[in-house]
Amino acid sequence: MLTQSIPHNRSDSPLSIWRLVDGKPGHEKQTLGLTHALLRGRAGECFDFAAPSRAASLAQWMLGRFPAGVGLPAPDILLAAGHATHFALLAARRAFGGQAVVLMKPSLPLSWFDLCVIPEHDDPPARGNVIRIQGVLNDVQTSRSASPDRGLILIGGVSSHYGWDDNRVAAAVARIVESTPGVNWQLTSSRRTPATFLAALPQPLPGNIELIPHDATGPGWLEQALGQAGQVWVTEDSVSMLYEALTAGAGVGLLRLPEPRDTRVSRGVRKLIDNAWVTPFEAWRGGQPLALPEREFNEAKRVAEQILNRLDSHAA
Repeated sequence: MLTQSIPHNRSDSPLSIWRLVDGKPGHEKQTLGLTHALLRGRAGECFDFAAPSRAASLAQWMLGRFPAGVGLPAPDILLAAGHATHFALLAARRAFGGQAVVLMKPSLPLSWFDLCVIPEHDDPPARGNVIRIQGVLNDVQTSRSASPDRGLILIGGVSSHYGWDDNRVAAAVARIVESTPGVNWQLTSSRRTPATFLAALPQPLPGNIELIPHDATGPGWLEQALGQAGQVWVTEDSVSMLYEALTAGAGVGLLRLPEPRDTRVSRGVRKLIDNAWVTPFEAWRGGQPLALPEREFNEAKRVAEQILNRLDSHAA
């Protein structure tokens, strides 16, 4: 169990947040992003719990017990993401109260939770305890120091939603870098990037790009890089990085991939294009800066505000 607190903007009654985690980085990044957004809105602290096994959690829920929480401040909000955390979330709420908030579409009935935060691409129903979001939540903040002269290129790889073509992506990267000699670019790969991709880049590379393989980046590297880059290109399979770049407030370009499948992920990306959040590579005018978002994109902040408003209305 861990505790954490961060500076806040309000001085209302302190929040007690309990966060149920399953050890999966993607799930924990989402709940951490929402936790930090809540604590920016109101003073408080967060207690982290590793979710017990499903069998143990089910037993605790049925008995109305959650031993890990004994002696701690009762929760105002309980957060969880991932199917393995659902019964633990319900057990903690039954034992100690609070508002149970689950991220992503749960495997249990929606009515069992006080609030369900579900991506639009999962087509959640319209109900009072559902908040629809674009993409997935993250812990990125809108940058105040990004420069249009600094750029970031985020390369994904093989996925179940798109095909992959080393030469197509490499040619797009080369055109971007060569057309913007006044921008200093950093390019990083991911665990899914084929080993053949870097070899497909034209040699020698222009002097305004630095290659940083994913295994050369450390914790927090991406968040720091996004805070400095005014322009970010992302391959369209890299959905999490796409939404993180939008949250940072950068101008975001989309590197297109072949053979898109009709999946919830590809449909979500198409919606970003339709709503002009991103610039597809084929629509980009070479050498022109990527257009900045016309409005803030910060889903964690928006959801946190709704949760705090719900708490206030229940307390009134």
